[in-house]
Amino acid sequence: MLASPDSDTMNFNFTNPYTTSRLPVFARNVVSTSHPLAAQAGLRMMLKGGNAIDGAIAAAAALTLCEPVSNGLGSDSFCILWDGKELHGLNASGRAPQSWTPEYFKRKYGDNATAPPKRGLDSVTVPGAVSSWVALSERFGKLPFADLMEPAIEIAERGYLVPTVVQEKWLAATDELKSLPGFSQAFLPWGRAPNVGDLFQFKAAARGLRAIAETKGQAFYGGEIAQAIEKFSSANNGSIKASDFAAYKPEWVKPIGKNYRGYTLHEIPPNGQGIAALIALGILDKFDLAGLALDGVDSQHLQIEAMKLAFADVYRYVAEPSSMEVTVDQMLDNTYLASRAKLIDMKKAQDFGAGNPVKGGTIYLTAADENGMMVSFIQSNYMGFGSGCIEPNFGVSLQNRGHGFSLNPGINQVAPGKRPFHTIIPAFLTKDGQPVMSYGVMGANMQPQGHMQTLVRMLDYGQNPQAACDAPRWRYNVGMEINVEANMQAATVQGLADRGHRMEVINDSYQDFGAGQFIWRAGDPKVQGYVAASDARRDGQAVGF
Repeated sequence: MLASPDSDTMNFNFTNPYTTSRLPVFARNVVSTSHPLAAQAGLRMMLKGGNAIDGAIAAAAALTLCEPVSNGLGSDSFCILWDGKELHGLNASGRAPQSWTPEYFKRKYGDNATAPPKRGLDSVTVPGAVSSWVALSERFGKLPFADLMEPAIEIAERGYLVPTVVQEKWLAATDELKSLPGFSQAFLPWGRAPNVGDLFQFKAAARGLRAIAETKGQAFYGGEIAQAIEKFSSANNGSIKASDFAAYKPEWVKPIGKNYRGYTLHEIPPNGQGIAALIALGILDKFDLAGLALDGVDSQHLQIEAMKLAFADVYRYVAEPSSMEVTVDQMLDNTYLASRAKLIDMKKAQDFGAGNPVKGGTIYLTAADENGMMVSFIQSNYMGFGSGCIEPNFGVSLQNRGHGFSLNPGINQVAPGKRPFHTIIPAFLTKDGQPVMSYGVMGANMQPQGHMQTLVRMLDYGQNPQAACDAPRWRYNVGMEINVEANMQAATVQGLADRGHRMEVINDSYQDFGAGQFIWRAGDPKVQGYVAASDARRDGQAVGF
């Protein structure tokens, strides 16, 4: 039995029925990330007297080096944190350069272009990750900001040995990206993709991190790094300017939430897709999932159909809030979600359209300390290595979030200073207004699906966080198409196929099914502490003291 905060008691089953290389970690101060060196960087700050925010920022900075396939200094980020008294949200997603209009892209890429390009400088919005580190440190941190950059600078200078999962993704991206500006210089110093165990050093990023540390991010937003990026962009047919960086500010936001089984799941509000997890749970709340076999076809079919209904509405209605035609409250209205739940046929898969609510490549990390602060943080370059463009003087690997805009009329049409529809989402669970779990699952549209699937396993079926993390997942794509992990029960896979789901069984768990980090509060952090899990689908680790 694991006692969670105050009046709540969660009876987890600590027998793990799935093949795994991981065990839950129990400690009063915890950091869980997708790379061991990053987890240790965070713990190092906490051992130095820092809090969970200090640990999270240090881990995030280290991950720009340890997992460059997924994030870099030119990433975007989001955060939900419990400061010991209340919940806060931070949206540090990038805004379009002032030059970006539909006409700008049509002139460059032709009248038939429907979106900004997938790669290159014209896919780059102003990166927000560095601004989030500064904002979080200034508001909630204990240690000097420069201290938090020390582990990352050391990793960049001395290097680290490339691990197995990161190496696989590095190799897979090389052919597509090797000719893009700065990519080979930064990420192919051997003249090829790394082998497992090759030493990777990134001295340009060390210079960038030092400048960020010394100026508390000022060098990045309007200073020497921003000016270097403008020069780099101009030389490579881009239009982003230092003035775009200088105008950028992250936004403090109030997380949105939905009750489920006596708990409340919180997500960042749009322009992100976190609302998809809330919609799906609001639909599932109308069914008795616990009465269905955990890994059986009925439970999995029901969850898939709920997720499909959620995405139908999210892809139709979610964008920058000022552009949305409906409100979050309308999309989460219980009467409306009950009407959507009635559309589910337990015997047949369906391709749902959007309803009418008016009538009715990413890293994730989490940290928690013994004083009760819990941090849910996510950071991403979007599609593996993002734009593929790396500013050479300061090692800034730039995201490609601009590809998420549309060039056609609609709620997500590109405009100067606008934020695109965003996929990266941290999650946070509370009960009766008190913190329970900080967690997240990486991987494009897998993220809300992972939030929902793992939470159902914990709340409906009592699986502990590591088992819920290790369990086989499915991923909805489009129409009737889903992917399932190769270790899903054969009878369940066949049963889903019999109901009309068009499935592909996938062995590449990293690419298609994301990876999660979980910290569940076991009670008073000074006494019981936390139980943490880290996903075996990546090279990660949960560490604590």
